[in-house]
Amino acid sequence: MRVVHVHRMRGIGGSERHLLTLLPALRVLGLDARFVGLDDLDGWDPQPFYDELDRSKVPYARLRSARRLPRALRGVDVLHTHLVHADALGALVRGGRLLVSTKHNDDPFRTGVFRFVERAITLRGACAICITEALRRFNVERVGLSAEKLVVVPYGLDEPPPAWGPNELELPEGKLVVAVSRLVPQKGLDVAVEAMAGLDATLVVLGEGPERERLEALARAREVRLLLPGRVGDVAAVLRRADMLVHPARWEGFGLALLEAMLCGLPVVATRVSSIPEIVVDGETGLLVAPDDPAALAAALARVLADPEELGDRGRARARADFSVAAMAERTANVYVDVTRGWAAKRPL
Repeated sequence: MRVVHVHRMRGIGGSERHLLTLLPALRVLGLDARFVGLDDLDGWDPQPFYDELDRSKVPYARLRSARRLPRALRGVDVLHTHLVHADALGALVRGGRLLVSTKHNDDPFRTGVFRFVERAITLRGACAICITEALRRFNVERVGLSAEKLVVVPYGLDEPPPAWGPNELELPEGKLVVAVSRLVPQKGLDVAVEAMAGLDATLVVLGEGPERERLEALARAREVRLLLPGRVGDVAAVLRRADMLVHPARWEGFGLALLEAMLCGLPVVATRVSSIPEIVVDGETGLLVAPDDPAALAAALARVLADPEELGDRGRARARADFSVAAMAERTANVYVDVTRGWAAKRPL
């Protein structure tokens, strides 16, 4: 079976890191899994993503124009799309191929006018994968997708992210609170800066985005030690040096950074939103607080910094037991088998 995954490339975020893990694992299972990237031209550099595919020996094609997508899909049995841009294109060009899409986030814009587009795409598709149970409920209750077409397949991760280069930064002495996140309002990093005021620790945020200047100004105003090194070559090295991970998202599809931190044995303080409680068990592998509550977040950060107990060890055990790559790949492959059998059963004799 030949399966091609399609994704618009705008850097490396959670969905891209998911693909870098899933695609090689599907090939290990014997599937001819390939990738087609719709390269964005707005200044983001997708080259590190393709370098990882090269290292994993995953075949791929890079397209500068969506008009070339039909040619890249010749001989494909299952077309698997990711995020709304690729979903819409996939529904338009799928032809006689089976269409599977993965829903990666519960972005509020998907409940507005765009929900009608989502419904149309799902009607044309064979199945939609939701990466958490919370996301499945969101798609049924707020987007209006058919529950019969939705299946849950959580992200999987066995090891912290491999290094793709050296780190060109010096981490300060003392306590480190780390976030791995794009610098965008969704991630609630402004709340983290507010919460760090008065704590004897440095906040290090690994990621890029349009909120950089605002976060720096807020940190100066609150006298918070903030380090924004952008993307670094070895995220795991920073996580292993840190004392904890903070993830104050306002909404979240999955939060792959949570698994990465747990695999490094880090306690996690995060918000009780979307899928996060399915990953972080409050009081067992970390602490959960309400979103947009700097005081509650500050109290949780102070508590873990003072006494992390065994939160990190229990988090590592949970990540390894419940979120393996093998389980993710097998469940995804089973989706392909199921939709293929369903399509075959509907064909006229």
